[in-house]
This record gives sequence, structure tokens and C-alpha cells, in this order.
Amino acid sequence: MAENKERKGNWRNRLRVKYRLVIMNEETFKERASLLLTPMNVIVLGGSLAIFLVVAVTYIIAFTPLKEYIPGYSDSNLRKQVYHNTLRTDSLEKELAMKDLYLQNINLIISGGIPDQQTQEPDTTKDYEGIEFSNSQQDSAMRAMVEQEERYNIQNLQLGVQPSAEGNIRNLFFFAPLKGDVTAGFDSKERHYAVDVVAKENEPIKASLDGTVILSTWTYDAGHVIGIQHSSNLTSFYKHCSALLKKTGESVKAGEVIAIVGNSGELSTGPHLHFELWFNGRPVNPQDYIVF
Repeated sequence: MAENKERKGNWRNRLRVKYRLVIMNEETFKERASLLLTPMNVIVLGGSLAIFLVVAVTYIIAFTPLKEYIPGYSDSNLRKQVYHNTLRTDSLEKELAMKDLYLQNINLIISGGIPDQQTQEPDTTKDYEGIEFSNSQQDSAMRAMVEQEERYNIQNLQLGVQPSAEGNIRNLFFFAPLKGDVTAGFDSKERHYAVDVVAKENEPIKASLDGTVILSTWTYDAGHVIGIQHSSNLTSFYKHCSALLKKTGESVKAGEVIAIVGNSGELSTGPHLHFELWFNGRPVNPQDYIVF
């Protein structure tokens, strides 16, 4: 025990032994500077310097742009960009799904079917009463730009007052697209959601109401087809044309020539017009509103 105490005492004494660090001129041996040190002082100074270096390096890595040069360290701006891109991708996926549904419904209308209507129940679990809306200058500029770009989008088309019942469209003045004999009338049981009007070949087909052309194409069954979006959620389709005179996105007036009577398409048996009228996504009998 005495030896252990003596060793501990010697170790502590050695840490307190003073040493002098002298800086001398090599040629003249003249003392330039001296520093009195002990092993304890050296240990404390070295530990303090090491702690300072660790803290300084940690601060540089955490709070300065130098951290971007560390291999494998991702940029904070990059993470923000990834987050915003994820939100945009999600929004684009929803928008594409809506566009796909819209195109599917258009194809169903062209082929004589009834489009699917998907409704979404309102969320009643959230309280929206306290929300205040205010338009900033940037928001107004963005709205104006989007409205300019989407002027041909039928979802944003506002050509008139939207009626609440089918009876209200009886107040509209429909222009007969073609004068002739009706050989096949509207029959929902036979899935014939149109009237077939026979006329001479190359007779002009006219728009029944003011509107915007949303479809101007050719299909295997219906041949040359043109579709027009009107006010009051009305849409008209003109099939089996020999030629189309309007392109998608063009505005037309009631009575304006939009196509030529023809016999195009596999389902056509002679020169005639297959005319469909849709209201709120449902087919209606054109003869209830138009005299051919």
C-alpha cells in the first residue's frame, strides 16, 4: 500500500514539475524567449485546443455552405426542391386522371354510349367557416395568365347562365344544323342517342348554337366528327361528315357552316347527318328543341 501511495504521489509530482522552454539564437546562443511549462499545463492546453477544433468544425459543417462540399452530404435546397417536385407530381397525376376520364367520356359519346359520372362527397369533418381569402397582386397576375392559356378549356368556358333544370334550355334558340328528312329518331332503348337527317351530299352543316369546338377528328365508326361545347352545359356532335371546316379551339356562331354532309365511317349507310345533343352529360332528344 505504501508503494502504491508513493507511486501516485510521484506521478502527481511529475505533472507539477516545471520545465522552461527556451528559444535561443543558434549562432550567439542569446536567449530570445522562454516559456515556463508543466506537463499539466501542456495537457490542459492540448485538450482545450482539441475541444475548440471539434466545436469549430461542427459549427462549420452545420451552419455554413461549406457543408455542401462534404462528399455524400445533400444540399438543403435540393431537399426542398424534391419536396416541391413531389407535390407537383401528385397534382399532375390528379390532373392527368381527370383528363383521362374526360377523354374516355368523349370517346363514349362518339361511340354512342353514356359517359361515366364520378361524384365526390363533400368533406364535412372540416370547418371552413373561419378561412379568409385575399387575392394578392401575384395571385391576380397568375389567374389572368391561366385564364388566357385555358381559354379553350370547356371546364372554364362560361358562355351563359347555367340552368338548374332541362326545361330552361327550351328558352334557347336552336339553329337547325341541316334541313332534311329524319330517317331515325332518338331512341334510348336502342341506344340511338341522336337523330339521323338525310340530305343531299355536300350540303353544308351548321352549328346549332354559339360555342367552341372541342373535337374535330376522324373515327373508324363515325367518320369525320365535330363536337361543339355550348352554354348551359350543352354539347352537340355532328358525325359522318365528308369534311370538317373548323378546328379544335375555334369559336363558332349559331348558323355558321362547320362541316359538309357525307357518308364517312363504317356505321354510315348513305349521305346523312348523325346529330347528337347532350345536356349536363346526358343525351336529350334534339327533336324536342329543333325542327329539322
